[in-house]
Amino acid sequence: MSKKHKGYLGNSNLKEAGIHIDYTPEQVQEYIKCAKDPTYFIRNYIKIVSLDKGLVPFDLYDYQEDIVQKIHDNRFIIAKLPRQSGKSTTMVSYILHYILFNQSMNVAILANKGSTAREILSRLQLAYEYLPKWLQQGVVEWNKGSLKLENGSKIIASTTSASAIRGGSFNMIFLDEFAHVPNSVAEEFFSSVFPTVTSGQTTKVLMVSTPNGMNMFYHFWKNAIKKDGEPGKNEYVPIEVNWRQIPLYPGGPMRGAEWRQQMIDQTSEMQFESEFECSFLGSSNTLISTYKLNTLVYNQPYERRPGGLSIYKPPNEDGIYFCVVDTSRGQGHDYSAFVIIDGNKKPFEVVAVYRNNVISPFDFPIEVYNACTEYGNAHCLVEINDVGSQVTEILHRDYEYENLISTQYMGRAGQKISLGFGRGQKQFGVRTSTALKKIGCAALKNLVECDKLVFFDQDMVSELYTFISKANSYQADDGYNDDLVMCLVLFGWLTRQVYFEDLLDLKNKKIINTDEQQQENHMFVADMDDREEMKFGGDLWFEVK
Repeated sequence: MSKKHKGYLGNSNLKEAGIHIDYTPEQVQEYIKCAKDPTYFIRNYIKIVSLDKGLVPFDLYDYQEDIVQKIHDNRFIIAKLPRQSGKSTTMVSYILHYILFNQSMNVAILANKGSTAREILSRLQLAYEYLPKWLQQGVVEWNKGSLKLENGSKIIASTTSASAIRGGSFNMIFLDEFAHVPNSVAEEFFSSVFPTVTSGQTTKVLMVSTPNGMNMFYHFWKNAIKKDGEPGKNEYVPIEVNWRQIPLYPGGPMRGAEWRQQMIDQTSEMQFESEFECSFLGSSNTLISTYKLNTLVYNQPYERRPGGLSIYKPPNEDGIYFCVVDTSRGQGHDYSAFVIIDGNKKPFEVVAVYRNNVISPFDFPIEVYNACTEYGNAHCLVEINDVGSQVTEILHRDYEYENLISTQYMGRAGQKISLGFGRGQKQFGVRTSTALKKIGCAALKNLVECDKLVFFDQDMVSELYTFISKANSYQADDGYNDDLVMCLVLFGWLTRQVYFEDLLDLKNKKIINTDEQQQENHMFVADMDDREEMKFGGDLWFEVK
């Protein structure tokens, strides 16, 4: 016997491959009934382990029965479920029905941790062992990470990542606790693997989780609950369960106010809101107040270009544009990002956003250059703490970009925008120091909470939800990014510079002077019908009415 069989060798509860079963007429009828109705199959043949009673039949609650039916009838499911709702058991019960009564089905069970995925598979295997053998398929492979049946169906259990199932062909993917998968991993998964799954006509995706802030799961959910025809509406069928729908114990009374208070006393009200009320709360101690964060909205961009550039408003000749740049190493973790802001708007307005975590620091400058030139040769401020200095060098030397903002170090006074003269060490770009970041964060908080800066980018809103206080500063919460927010922080610092106000005043003075000149000219070109003659010494004078 091969190594693949060792996992179930000697397990008399499992039907081995190649074993013939003589079905009775009653078993044939029952088999057909189970194949047609997954709810009937689960209620009558799935067993689960109860904390109080041990191995018992899985008696579905009403909401669990509704979940099973919706999974059966639809291809794409997104379920926002509270803790202790039996969500994993419900899902694996349906998956077991799916592989038993369909030929050659490939299923991936993916979770935020490999151990969690294997534990889910072990629940399915336990339920399989207690099926009557006339309902089982012969077992070909059976171990902690996978199983394969004689009808060609198989399951693998792994972490949610692109590499876990790359190259495979799957009929169903179960994404457990997807909200707890790091954003960078979730984005890579959907960009590289998800298109191959959705290309089929019968493939299924089950995305299930309790909320965990404003991440990819949040955005999928928000777009799933939109009405048909609304911008951004996706194909997912939303399923939501409230903790009040769940009994205290099987056959017992429903959870109520007393149970809620007990849970809050044991944890916290915020944790209860997230794990049981299923509220999409951001991280605690965020730079921007929770009240303001909850009012932020995002829209689809006016134009989305290949490579990572989202345009929210096209260039305007009256705009004064600032481009703030944050550079990464392009290794799939942090993002190279820039934000273009119209400083001549009141409030200031983000008009374009770029975000890409695989572009190299040598290819990034051309993206910055093209966007800046498109937006009226925007005044460009580049953060140069790490590889950003390469960006400024290329912009200055190779592209001869003239509107690069320089800074100079003034000793204890810190950095300020350089106009090309005065004392202090000068450089293209700016270094993010503790003092500069403190000023920038304070300015950004004021800009956002006082509605002096507006933006509608989804990634930008998400990053603000997880930009939190840490060690007397602010940065992204663990597992999240803050590249777009840091662009806004640098813009906040820039608005506190005399250079910024002088630049805006100069532009506005030009506009005012132009308007005044036009008004003066108008005084002397008024229509003759609107003038009265006044004679002084033979000359004609006209008074404009």
